[in-house]
Amino acid sequence: MYYKGIYHLFYQHNPNGAVFDSKIVWGHAVSRDLINWAHLNHALEPTHPFDINGCWSGSVSFLHNNKPVILYTGLDSSFQQVQNLAIPSNFSDPFLEIWTKSSHNPIIAPPNGVERHRFRDPTTAWPGPDGGWRIAIGGQTSYGGAAMLYRSEDFVHWHQSRFPLYSSRDSGNWECPDFYPVKLNGSNGIDSLNGFRVGAVKYVMKASFNSHDYYTLGSYVPEKEKFTSDSGDGFDFRGTNLGLRYDYGKFYASKTFYDSSQKRRILWGWVNESDSREDNIKKGWAGLQVVPRKIWLSKTGRQLIQWPVKEVEKLRTNRFSLYNRELRGRSTMKVLGGSASQVDAEVSFEFPYLEEAERVDTRWFDLDPQLLCSKRDASVNGRVGPFGLLVLASNDLSEHTAIFFHVLKAHNRYVVLMCSDQSRSSFREGVDKTTYGAFVDIDPRHEKISLRALVDRSIVESFGGKGKTCITSRVYPTLAVDDDASLYAFNNGTQSVVISSLKVWKMSNAQIV
Repeated sequence: MYYKGIYHLFYQHNPNGAVFDSKIVWGHAVSRDLINWAHLNHALEPTHPFDINGCWSGSVSFLHNNKPVILYTGLDSSFQQVQNLAIPSNFSDPFLEIWTKSSHNPIIAPPNGVERHRFRDPTTAWPGPDGGWRIAIGGQTSYGGAAMLYRSEDFVHWHQSRFPLYSSRDSGNWECPDFYPVKLNGSNGIDSLNGFRVGAVKYVMKASFNSHDYYTLGSYVPEKEKFTSDSGDGFDFRGTNLGLRYDYGKFYASKTFYDSSQKRRILWGWVNESDSREDNIKKGWAGLQVVPRKIWLSKTGRQLIQWPVKEVEKLRTNRFSLYNRELRGRSTMKVLGGSASQVDAEVSFEFPYLEEAERVDTRWFDLDPQLLCSKRDASVNGRVGPFGLLVLASNDLSEHTAIFFHVLKAHNRYVVLMCSDQSRSSFREGVDKTTYGAFVDIDPRHEKISLRALVDRSIVESFGGKGKTCITSRVYPTLAVDDDASLYAFNNGTQSVVISSLKVWKMSNAQIV
C-alpha cells in the first residue's frame, strides 16, 4: 500500500529459516520508490488463540477516513482458518511500525459447508451502495473454488452473502483472490473505493490455484452483488494453459494495490524457488517478489497489460543499442559479452518473409502453447522462428535461457507463440527446467513483435507484445554467472528477421537493508 509518502510491502515470512513453517509472520518493508527497501520489525506475529499457529495472508483496506486496517487469516489454536482485524497503533506514523489486533477477533469463522482449512486470504474491501463494506474470501464451497462474499456496516461484524461473488466448479481451492476495477480507456488505475461510482470500467476477478494466477474480466452490479464474466469461451478458471493468466511462468499468490500518488494500479507477485529445500537452507533464503508491475486494461478490452514500474529504470547503467540489423536464419549474435547477469533488454522484430510461416492443421485455440513450446524449443529449426534472446548464456552457449517467439499460420490467421525455454539453463541436477509458453495477441502483419527481459541472476521476467504476455522463470546457471554471463540475439528459423531496435542496459543493485 501507499500511505503518507511511503510504500509498504507486507509479506509471508518464516523468521526461523528458509523453509515453510506453521508459525508464519507478516514481514514488513518500506520504500519511497518501490525499488530500494528497508525491512522493519514484523507487523504481525502469532500471539493469540485466533492466530497462534500462524498469521497468514490478507489485505490492507482504507476506511472512509483514509485510515488503513489489515484483514488477515489466522490459524487458530485448533488449526482452523479464521479472519482477523488489526489496526495501526499510531495513524500519524508513516511507517506504521506497530499494529494492534482487535479485541473482537476472530471476526469471521468458516461458514457451514466450508472446510476449516479452506477459508483464507480476505481481499481489500470496497464500499457497497448501502454505505457498508464488502470483501471476498478464498476457499472451496459447494459451488467449487470460490470468492465468498461478505458484507459489514462497521468492519467488525460480517455477514456472508447467499452466493459467492464468483466461483468455478472446474477449479480447486481458491487462494489470494483479488477483485478490482480497471478503466476502459487509458492506463491510469482506479481506487476500489470509487470503482462502482465510475461507469466506464470493467472488473477483474483473480484467483490463485493449481500453482498459477488466473483472472477473468467482466461487469459488477453492486445492487445485486453480482459479478458476471465477459468470457464466453469457457476457458476462464478451468486451469488450462488457454485461460487468462497474469503470468504464464512461475508466479503465484499475487496482489494489486492502488497507488494514489501516481494514479496507477500495481501488481506484486511471489516467485518461489525451482531448486530443493536443501538448497534453500544452504543459501539462507527462499522466494522473492517480482519487480512491481503497473497493470491496466488493453485497448481491445480482452486482457490486462503489465509493465515494470518506471522506477526500475533508475538502476539502468551502460546502455548498448543497435537498429535495423538483419538476423539471418540459423544465426546467433553476441550482444553483451560478459557481465550480463543483471540486465534490462528491450528488442523488437520485423519480418520480411512472414508469408513463409509454418502452417498448423488445427484451430489456434485448440493448441496448447506450453506443449508447443516444449516440442518446438529454441533448438528446433522452424521458418519464422524461433527467434529472440539467449540470456544468462555461457561463452560456449552450452548453458543459456532462451526467450523467443515463433510465428505460425493457423487457418486464416497468424499466431504468435512466446516461449521461455529453461531446458539448457543449468548443468545442475534436481532443478526444475520447465519450458513455459503462451500466445501473444498481436497481428505480425501490422505490428512488430517486441520483448522486454529483466534479468537478475536467478530470475528472468519476460514481457512480450508490450506487456500483453508475461513469463517469469527461475534459473540457476553454473557457468553463466557474474562476469561470465553473456547476452545473445538468435534466430533458428530458416527465414531472416530484422531487429528493428535493440536496447540493453546493465543494471545496478537495488538497496535492501
